[in-house]
Amino acid sequence: MDKAYQDQLHLTGRYWMLGALALFITAPLVMSIMTGVWPTFQEFLPGFIATAVVFWPITTIEVFTFTPMLGTGSSYLSFVTGNLASIKVPVALNAQDALNIEKGSEAGDVISTIAVATSSIVTTLIIIIGALLIIPLTPLLESSIMKPAFDNVVPALFGALGFVYISKRWKIALIPLIFMLAFFLLVPGSGGLVGAMVPVGVLITLISSRILYKKGLIK
Repeated sequence: MDKAYQDQLHLTGRYWMLGALALFITAPLVMSIMTGVWPTFQEFLPGFIATAVVFWPITTIEVFTFTPMLGTGSSYLSFVTGNLASIKVPVALNAQDALNIEKGSEAGDVISTIAVATSSIVTTLIIIIGALLIIPLTPLLESSIMKPAFDNVVPALFGALGFVYISKRWKIALIPLIFMLAFFLLVPGSGGLVGAMVPVGVLITLISSRILYKKGLIK
């Protein structure tokens, strides 16, 4: 991949990451300035620690896990806009697969960036529409008829994606799939460990794939 292109992406991405961080900090700061209400250290510290303990390790794991899938350009955009596992990663992978582009290539990086950018714009537009229509649509959204749909959005999304990728390379997917199913079914309270188990699943996949390749079971 062209070094000048990579350097430009990293430079622009770092500026946008710092800008996003400034905006995240500015919102509560402006609220406190306008209202005159400031959190005390005793109130802030416990909440900060409780949040950091959960999200910092998961965020670090996501950087190492998702960046190779997304590429350089879309990684910065994805981590700024969020929803990586549920939206950005599937969008990037599907776009590359639809065009039969090699992942990790410069073309794959460009297509992934375009896909994630388009997804971010569409998501923003939907959020704006939702914010404008939230009051008139509240009775419908909170109805018992819609509740099962909202409860199963993520399982439906990953079920569809999982079927596509598992059917393509089922030998590679079989061992990590069995392990993850056994873990989440047999370990109580493991639902909260989904983020932490992502790198475990990646490691199991790499090891099992290497073994299968050595034995000549996959190419």
